[in-house]
Amino acid sequence: MNSLIIVATFLISIAIGIAIGMVLRKKIAESKIEGAEQEAKRLVDMAKVEAENMKKEEIFKAKEEIMASRKELDQEIKERRGEIQKQESRVIQKEENLEKRSEKFENREKELEQQFLDLEKQRDKLEEVHQEQVAKLQQIAGLTRDEAKTQLLNEVEKEITAEKAAIIREQAQKAKEEANKNAKEIISYAISKCAADHSQETTVSIVALPSDDMKGRIIGREGRNIRALETLTGIDLIIDDTPEAVILSGFDPLRREVARIALEKLIDDGRIHPSKIEEMVEKAKEELEQTIKEEGERAVLETGVNGLHPDIVKLIGKLKYRTSYGQNVLNHSIEVSNLARIMAEELGLDAKRARRAGLLHDLGKALDHDMEGTHVEIGVEILKKYKENPLVINAVEAHHGDVEPQTMEAVLVQAADAISASRPGARRETLEAYIKRLESLEAIADSFDGVEKSFAIQAGREVRIIVKPDKISDDEMTVLAREVAQKVENEMDYPGQIKVNIIRETRVVDYAK
Repeated sequence: MNSLIIVATFLISIAIGIAIGMVLRKKIAESKIEGAEQEAKRLVDMAKVEAENMKKEEIFKAKEEIMASRKELDQEIKERRGEIQKQESRVIQKEENLEKRSEKFENREKELEQQFLDLEKQRDKLEEVHQEQVAKLQQIAGLTRDEAKTQLLNEVEKEITAEKAAIIREQAQKAKEEANKNAKEIISYAISKCAADHSQETTVSIVALPSDDMKGRIIGREGRNIRALETLTGIDLIIDDTPEAVILSGFDPLRREVARIALEKLIDDGRIHPSKIEEMVEKAKEELEQTIKEEGERAVLETGVNGLHPDIVKLIGKLKYRTSYGQNVLNHSIEVSNLARIMAEELGLDAKRARRAGLLHDLGKALDHDMEGTHVEIGVEILKKYKENPLVINAVEAHHGDVEPQTMEAVLVQAADAISASRPGARRETLEAYIKRLESLEAIADSFDGVEKSFAIQAGREVRIIVKPDKISDDEMTVLAREVAQKVENEMDYPGQIKVNIIRETRVVDYAK
């Protein structure tokens, strides 16, 4: 029982202690809170005081800065006003000087007008004196003014004539002295520019015969075989005293090659008559097409240009039978390609593009006889058609300066073209003019209605015209010949005379079955 009382008393004491501790802790906390509030209030008051002081200081500083800026602005305004006043004084001074100069000019103008009037009066007086002197001289000399002038001019003309004669004799003597020297220089230069086998290669072909008896068979009865061959090919066959040889003459290398191949086939076959001639001419044309293709492939292989369209390769091969100022265009194109490649390699440029553009730069010359436009325009059109590289097309278009080159390779093609064309013996301008004259002659003949085809032969001294028999009668042939001759006279310049030869032939073919 006593232990329970002790425990109860202990517990009650603990509870009372806890209650008293809580009351004391509450009072301590309240006293701390009150102290913190007082401290916060004191800090706020101090902050307000400091803020008020800082505000006053900033306002004071701002007022000082405003006053300083105002002083600077006033000083600048004063300086500018001073400059403006100085400028105004200068302008006023200039105006005064201009007014003074204007007055001087006006006075000077009046003085010049007065002097001009005085000079006019003096001139009139001098003219009167001159007329009086002339009249006195005419009276003394007994000659009028015109007669005296004529006499004086005659004397002067005699003296001038003598001087002219002396000068002419002196110049003639100098010309004679220098004639041999100049002639030697000109001849030496011409020899260095001329290729010895040029004419032989570009205008005629020679076909060897097994014997001279073959000449009669080629001519045929009443000349029907030779006429058929000349009519079908447009090439003139020259059968003369040359032993065991026939000369084919014509300005078009393609026609001449067809005639050569056909004639060689006829000689090998031995059967020579008009129908066989037609067959061999057709075969020769097919063989020429194959040769053109092979030549194009050879040029492509030789220059190392790959990826060309077969049609372009064929056109390149056709350049073998085209000359430009006497220079073979295919050989020229290969040479330009190699030169451009070599220079590009030396300069570290695109050698493939350079040699490709060099090979294709004169491609248009394969068709410039058949299409309108320059060979550059035709070549560019063909290359665009076959989707060639635009930079290669630019090099082709720029090789004669028609457009600006876009790459260094295009400039190299220009240089290579000039090098190949300018080497001694490379070109001969007269041949190109001669070929153009023959082409113009054929074009005039073809321009008339009823003409089937025409051929310029005998080095341009004759044009052979084959007409359509159903459109041109025998009587109309005479009129047509006269009209062609007149048009040739009006539109062409040529040496000597040109024979207009018109042929009208009617054939009837039937078969016995």
